[in-house]
This record gives sequence, C-alpha cells and structure tokens, in this order.
Amino acid sequence: MTEYGRGQGSEPWHPDDPLYGDDGWGGQQAEQGRQSPYGGQPQHYPQQPQAQQYGDWGTAEQNGYGGQQYPQYDQQYAPQHQQQPYDTGGWNTGGHPQDPYAAVPQDPYGQQGGTYGGQHSDYYGTPEAYPPPEPPSRRRAEPEPVTDWDPGPDQGEHAFFAGGGDDDDDGYDDEPGDRRRRGGRGGKEKKRRSGCACLVVALVFGGGIAGVGYFGYQFYQDRFGSAPDFAGDGNGQQVTVTIPEGATGAVIGQELKKAGVVKSVDAFTAAQAGNPQGKSIQHGVYTLEKEMSAASAVELMLSPKSRNNLIIAEGWRNTQIYKAIDARLGVKAGTTAKAAKEDWEKLGLPDWATGHENVKDPLEGFLFPSSYGVSKGQKPEDVLKRMVAQATDVYEKLDVEAKAESLGLKDPWQLVTVASLVQAEGTSHDDFRKMAEVIYNRLKPGNTETNGMLEFDSTYNYVRNQSKIDLTLEELRNYDNPYNTYYYKGLPPGPIGNPGEDAIKGALDPTDDGWYYFISLDGKTSKFTKTNAEHQKLVDKFNASRNN
Repeated sequence: MTEYGRGQGSEPWHPDDPLYGDDGWGGQQAEQGRQSPYGGQPQHYPQQPQAQQYGDWGTAEQNGYGGQQYPQYDQQYAPQHQQQPYDTGGWNTGGHPQDPYAAVPQDPYGQQGGTYGGQHSDYYGTPEAYPPPEPPSRRRAEPEPVTDWDPGPDQGEHAFFAGGGDDDDDGYDDEPGDRRRRGGRGGKEKKRRSGCACLVVALVFGGGIAGVGYFGYQFYQDRFGSAPDFAGDGNGQQVTVTIPEGATGAVIGQELKKAGVVKSVDAFTAAQAGNPQGKSIQHGVYTLEKEMSAASAVELMLSPKSRNNLIIAEGWRNTQIYKAIDARLGVKAGTTAKAAKEDWEKLGLPDWATGHENVKDPLEGFLFPSSYGVSKGQKPEDVLKRMVAQATDVYEKLDVEAKAESLGLKDPWQLVTVASLVQAEGTSHDDFRKMAEVIYNRLKPGNTETNGMLEFDSTYNYVRNQSKIDLTLEELRNYDNPYNTYYYKGLPPGPIGNPGEDAIKGALDPTDDGWYYFISLDGKTSKFTKTNAEHQKLVDKFNASRNN
C-alpha cells in the first residue's frame, strides 16, 4: 500500500547529507555498542532505505523547545535497520515498543502523491530534519535562556492577570525537563511592576464602574424614581413662608424647600398636581412646619389655618385697612394712618391721582383689595406701597385712563370714584353694571329725575365714618360736606372706598336700560326702576317689612 505523502521509497543516504559520515549518540550506535562519537573517527552508515517517518515532528528549534533536542525522538527517526511497514491494523508497528506518535496520520500536504496532490516538500521526512548534535569540541556556546518565553495558551492566563507564568517566585519554567533559570531578580521586579499595574487598572476599572453606576442611578432616579420627600406632617417647628403673586408650582416648591418645609421641588409639584385643589394655592404668607411631606404641605396650604396673609376685602375703606395693618405688624394703633398721611406722595400714585381738592385721603381707592403677605418686622409704608402698586397695575390693565372720557368723565380719577360708589351700593356684577348706569344717568345735565343730584347714602356714611341704614332725609340734606351727595351735586371729591376689579369693570361697561333708581329690600339684591313713582312703591314696601 502506498503511504500518505510518500512515493515507492526513500532515496539512499548521500555524502552531502549532514548525517553522512558523522557519529551520533543514538540509533545504531546505541544498539551495537559502538565507540562513543566523542573519541573516535567519524563513522559511516551504510546506505539503506530511509526510515519511514510518521507524524508531524520537526526539530526542537522548530518546535519551540529552546534549542534542546530529545534523544527519545531522535532515536525513533535515526537510521536503523529497516522498519516494518506501516500497519493499518493497530498502533504497534513491527513488534517495536508502542509509540503513541507513530500512528499519527501522514501530513496530507506532504510530497507529491499525497491526498491533495500538493507540491510542497516534506522536510519532516528527510534527514535534514534531524541533524545530530555537534561534538563537544565543535559545539557553539549555548544561547542565553529566553526569559520572556510565553508558555502558550494551554499554560494558563498571562501572569499580568493570573499572577503566575513568567513572574513566578521560583524563577523556573513549569515545563518538565526544562529547568533553566527564568527570572531571578528581574522577574521579581517585573512581578512587582505587574502587580502595581494590575492594581492601577483595577482601580481605574473600579472607579469607572462606580461612576457609571452612580450616574446610572441618578439617571434612573431623574427619569423613573420618586422624588426625595419627607414623611409625616412636620417636626413641630413652625416657619413662615411668603409666596409671591403669580408663583407657579415650581416657584412655590422652591420657596418651601428653601424654608426647609419640603425636601424637594419635584415632590411638591407632584403632590400639587395629584391634589384636585392643588392649583388653587394662592400667593401670600403661610405658616407651615419644617420637614413636612409634600402632600401634607399642599393640604395645609389649602386650609385657612395656614394662611397668614392680610386679606383686604372689596369696598374696604382706608381707615379699616390702616387698623388691619397695625394689628398685623404689631405696632401702635394709628401708626399706619400716620405714615399714610405723611408719606402718601412717596408711595407710587400715578400722576392722574394727585392734585385733587377736598380729598379726605389721597390713598383712598388705591389700597387695592387682595391678599398680602404681611408679618411683623415690616414697615407700614412698605405694605402701603405694595397695595398702591397693585391698584395701579389693575387700572393700567383695564385702561381706565383712556376710557374715562368716553363715559362723560373728566379723568380716570372720577372713574375710580364711580367704581367705589358701585362697589359700596351693589352686591353682584349684574348690580354693578346697572348701578353704574344709575350714576351716569343722574350725572347728566338737565335730567328731570334727580336734577344732577346723586343722593347716595354711602357718601354720607363715608364722610361720617359709619355704615348706617336708617338715615332720615333731614340729616342727609342738612349735613354740609363735599362728600355728601345729598348736599352737593355731582360726584364726591374722590373715592369712598377701594373697589375690586369686578366693580371697576362694571363702571367701564354700564347697562343702557334707562335706570335711575334702586333699592335693596333684603340687603342682598337690588331692585332697579326708571321713575320716581316706581321707586316710591318699593320704598313703602321696604318700610312696611321693617315695621312688621
């Protein structure tokens, strides 16, 4: 049978062959007990067919064993007596000791005639593949040991990661049969360097993983996690928080967080959005507790218990407002009234609101009804200035300055005065518009119903600083004061109270139904008539109800 990678036989040895005429320390010399190759003449081997080669073995240098040769392998391939043919029936060939390497199949990429018909030379099957060693006299110096030899992937991980291999403390290779010194002090120094490098890498990797984990957690918390929040209704420590006008939920949350009431703005805005009444939280001063849950803070701010604002009601006169400010600031009675009388010109009144004669209080009509955050420690003039600014803003928004003339008035000051009368006598927006028409109709020159007289009880009560219902015509028509519209024609010198926005709108948009008279029978609703006769019937009805 033709062997894989072989022809009909090997060529005989040739004088040019490195083994021709030289001695070796294995093969036939070992079997025949011939003279040592180190002391006698070179021996010549008889020409005979080359031994069959099985396996894929090269030289020690080719196989990476550091230049050392292995006699047990050389002897197998040294020129000997004719070996037995390849026995396909088993691993043992010709009675020789079983060689586990002998039965390895031939290289299919060998000489001509191989399985794949390649043209490559088979250097493993020639004598050049296994030259005998040089005699001691002709040997070259052994090369320096290779200290950085990599044991290969089958020897485990590199020492950089596994802590072994090239940098073992014993300085020797782990391969049996190769006991060369591998590292010495240099190896230990490399081990220390490798250990430091490994520590640095571990720290970098650990720091990177920790950073990624932290920012990943923050990202998750920002996107999907619940906002930080306190638990419970507070720690018992009260704090006053002022919420500015027009504040959004985020602004309110910032003020609460700054005061230590809530833990985060997001928690508050979420609680506000989750409460059906949350959007109704108004500006002003609130008394809350520190470290409250956001939900508890929202609930308390919606309760009147938390409101610490000064509430100015529509129609309040300045005398009432001054007393309320004194009480809130905890100052002596009359302090705010004195500041108003002395500093009214510094409080920001518009130009059209100054220079009027016979005005009882220049600030009347400009302490706008609203909710104000007022607490101890503030100055009265600062509180008054905020109220004047609020009134000025509303008047500008409603454009009273431009619309006054179209209503038959001299200036916006008179329009504010009309609005104060509407606020004092009416009870609803519908009342306000009809009441405004009554005023404008009575002010018309030449009207035959009132002959230019307003005759409003509210003007008399204002100048008398009272609020009476049972007033006689005798006292009304005999009291000489510019504000008494029973005594003087036309409007009073100025506003008689502080109208709200709804009353101002009524004064700007009166009805046109011909109303001249009005009366309230129950103090809640008004009845309007166009003639004095109709009006007198309602008056008689009202008096009869009072007598009963």
